[in-house]
Amino acid sequence: MKKIGYSIHISLLLFLGISAIVGGGALIISPSGRLLGGMPLTILKNTPFFNFLVPGIILFLVLGIFPIFTAWSLIHKSVLPFAEYFNFFKDMHWSWSYSIYCAFALIIWIQIETYFIQGVGWLQIFYMLYSIPMLIVALLPSVRNSYKLL
Repeated sequence: MKKIGYSIHISLLLFLGISAIVGGGALIISPSGRLLGGMPLTILKNTPFFNFLVPGIILFLVLGIFPIFTAWSLIHKSVLPFAEYFNFFKDMHWSWSYSIYCAFALIIWIQIETYFIQGVGWLQIFYMLYSIPMLIVALLPSVRNSYKLL
């Protein structure tokens, strides 16, 4: 069970990261939203943005690069003193804490997105529900024990 929880934990982060890199990358390449099925710019009318470039950059970095970096760090248990500074769970390896931060970043992203676009689509529902297993799996005793500091 220990290995299964560990693998699921990593997989959840990698899926989030890869999907956000694809989506964010598409918005960076085509800020009009054309590459993502022609998302209309009118959905940005209640936002501070006139196109999808800045949201694409944020998506790419925060929900793309950050979870992949976290997954890599979970696998290698990297020692990064700077990362340790932001670790609020001092009894845990910083990368485990960051996996929790990834789930909360996803929740915050979806909440802000639905607020600004004033609507909810299947993608927002999917990713909001996706954040739940991210948190549950990270909090499993077998996963937590893998990252507990001695």
